[in-house]
Amino acid sequence: MENDLIEKYISHNHFGRLLGMDFKIISDGHLEYYITINKNHLATPMAAHGGLIAALIDGALGVCALSSVYKENKVISTVEYKTNFLNPALLNDELKAVAKVEQKGKRIVVVTCDVFAVNRNNTLIAKALGTFNAYDASRAGY
Repeated sequence: MENDLIEKYISHNHFGRLLGMDFKIISDGHLEYYITINKNHLATPMAAHGGLIAALIDGALGVCALSSVYKENKVISTVEYKTNFLNPALLNDELKAVAKVEQKGKRIVVVTCDVFAVNRNNTLIAKALGTFNAYDASRAGY
């Protein structure tokens, strides 16, 4: 199967399932990640914990980077990522994180991500920039 590494990621991503996250690869190096804010995600009576938004962004950036290298039998590891929180994510918000590869070299992949509250006229919740190291999947046990 061509996307075997992505299928393996999905099967091992227990954390994403626990939080209720899901994603759709639009094309190699472009994806959307989704979550709906429920009461278990809240840090205040109305707003989600920033760690949840960071987890959504981490997943979106990482899988986006992976989607750009898996055909080369490579996986990725995070070098760093930076997030700017711009607006709160509120109870019942339907969040969509849109991630795109901005630059891909032999080993380094740079990805951007914007998080929107779709049900609030696409209110921008956060912006992020991540850097990833691409390496042979066999080194990760695949």
